[in-house]
Amino acid sequence: MSLQTVLVVDDERDIRELLTITLGRMDLQVDAVGTVGEARRALAERSYDLCFTDMRLPDGTGHEVIALIAEEHPDTPVAMITAYGNVDAAVSALKAGAFDFVSKPVDIQMLRRLVRTALKLAEEKRSEGAGGTGGSSSDRLIGDSAVMQQVRATIGKLARNQAPVYIAGESGVGKELVARLIHEQGPRASGPFVPVNCGAIPTELMESEFFGHKRGSFTGAASDKEGLFQAANGGTLFLDEVAELPLHMQVKLLRAIQEKAVRPIGAREEVPVDVRILSATHKNLAALVEQGQFRQDLFYRINVIELRVPPLRERRGDVPLLAAHILRQLAAKSGMAPGRLLPAAQQALDDYDFPGNVRELENVLERAMAMSDGESIDAADLMLPQRAPRPAFDPAMAAPAAHGAAPAVAAAPAVPPTPGSGVALEDYISNLERTAIMKALEESRYNKTAAAKKLGITFRALRYKLKKLGID
Repeated sequence: MSLQTVLVVDDERDIRELLTITLGRMDLQVDAVGTVGEARRALAERSYDLCFTDMRLPDGTGHEVIALIAEEHPDTPVAMITAYGNVDAAVSALKAGAFDFVSKPVDIQMLRRLVRTALKLAEEKRSEGAGGTGGSSSDRLIGDSAVMQQVRATIGKLARNQAPVYIAGESGVGKELVARLIHEQGPRASGPFVPVNCGAIPTELMESEFFGHKRGSFTGAASDKEGLFQAANGGTLFLDEVAELPLHMQVKLLRAIQEKAVRPIGAREEVPVDVRILSATHKNLAALVEQGQFRQDLFYRINVIELRVPPLRERRGDVPLLAAHILRQLAAKSGMAPGRLLPAAQQALDDYDFPGNVRELENVLERAMAMSDGESIDAADLMLPQRAPRPAFDPAMAAPAAHGAAPAVAAAPAVPPTPGSGVALEDYISNLERTAIMKALEESRYNKTAAAKKLGITFRALRYKLKKLGID
């Protein structure tokens, strides 16, 4: 079996020697050169399993090496060697197509982990080129529409590098599922996938939750605790609702991402972590940056690549497939036969905008299964919000409307029954709670964190009530 090969491109002799020795101890064959020209000649003579290149070279830049490999050796991962703290260079390299980056002075343990991940990626690419099959997401990311086919193709590309990905999209579109698929189809699939809802962690506990703490570091710290970064070591950390992070945590998160290390509360030294960062929010992060509510440097760091997940109203043709899939899942959970949508029910779903997207569709169908008689689901069983009919066109009203937006027509809320004959007080109160919660969920596009704020209760309290009322 031939040794795997690595090309090192760096004009500093000490770096070339360090990498040659370290990689040689990993049973890798290393060719080390000092210029872009020498790198071109080496790449013309043989193919490599991995390449390291410095940013600044005597006759050019590392970007030229990245571009050359991307064009002529697309299956070879490239890692950029950057100066300590040079985040702009690292981000620029990742956007240019680099697999990852390593900072000077080189941390040997971090280097070894990066090499193992990169070589695994190279093997997977060769396997795919030889007719092997990559992880399929068609059984979980449902939809045949053009936009969903594009999303699936993009997921496959993003899974092949280590660049931070920002997943944009409204609440309920399936951002966490997309993050999981990026993780599962990449070289970190055997490592942990750690999702965290940034809006659900109390502010005073955030630092401990993210970075861990040492025993006795504060009142109540009875033992050492591992943070989320340490838990995700070797895998992926998914920061959902990242816009909810307070500014002081944004600073600490930025440092952890830049330095690839964290300092637990009470610890004297930082702990290296090898984590890929994926993040998401339903909010407009760019707008929050302009308003000073989100740090521009952190936004720049986590938004190296952006993937937008389309709302359900932009892929209406996928609704029948999604509905059938969800009904099968509900049937498997309940042990019953799958529900069947009658034509009127299917038409009602096709005509509805679904402000809460796939999550709302799941809730609607679960409720319909409970409300229907037998296996057939009619339009009335869906209990979709009733919209007031559009008023007839009045020419006299057209002129004022041209100068401003027409007032929105609010949905007619369902009126709970009044307490009295046949209605217990407890049921009446439950109906009131259900109506208020459903209204808050709809207004917040089914984002539970935002809905809890609207209701004036904690995220945990809302989660309890959803479970109690059978809404979630």
